Amino acid sequence: MRTGIIARKPEPFSWDGLPALPMDNLLWSPPVPISAEAKLCYDGDAIYVLLSAQEPHIRAEHTGRLGMPCEDSCLEFFFSPVPGDSRYLNIECNPNGCLYLGLGSGARTLVRLLPEDVPIQPQPRRTANGWAVEYSVPTVFVRRFFPEFSPAPGGSIRANCYKCGDLTPQPHYLSWNPVASPEPDFHRPADFGILYFE
Repeated sequence: MRTGIIARKPEPFSWDGLPALPMDNLLWSPPVPISAEAKLCYDGDAIYVLLSAQEPHIRAEHTGRLGMPCEDSCLEFFFSPVPGDSRYLNIECNPNGCLYLGLGSGARTLVRLLPEDVPIQPQPRRTANGWAVEYSVPTVFVRRFFPEFSPAPGGSIRANCYKCGDLTPQPHYLSWNPVASPEPDFHRPADFGILYFE
C-alpha cells in the first residue's frame, strides 16, 4: 500500500514544489503513451486538488449534469475521509469540466450527487502535452456525509487517484495505488492508499 502527503496550502498559493502522486500503475490495458499525476494540499476550509495528464489524443464529448466523464479522457480522485468508514466520495472530471460525483462503499452502492447540489467547480485547461483539472473540496461539504471529518496535521484519509478513458482512441486505466481487481473496477476502497495531512 502506498502512502503520500497532503501538504499544507502554501501562502502565497502555488502548486510549484508540492509533492506529486504519480499514477504509474498501468491496469487492464496494453502500454499507452499517457501519464498522469495528482497534487493535493489543504487548509481548514478545503482539500485542493490538481490532476494533470500527458495525453496525445484527448476525447472530450460529455457535458452537462448527467454526462459520463469516464468515457472521455478522465481524471479521478476517490477518498474515504474517515477511518473505519468504508464509504468514499469519487470525483471524476473530463476536459470539458463534466463532473461525476458519487458517494458509496462500492460500485453497486454508489449514489450520484447532482452538480447543482455540489460546491465543487472543476476548472479544466489544456496544456502543451495534454490537460489538467483543478478544484477544491470544501470541508463543510465533506461533513454533510462525514461529520467527524477534520483535516489536521497527523490525520489521514484513504484515497486513490486514477486516469482512464473508456472510449478514447487508446483506452487506458492508470492508478496511483495498485488495484487488485482482475477487470476494470476503480470502486475498491480496499485498494486505496493512505494520504497523511502534513
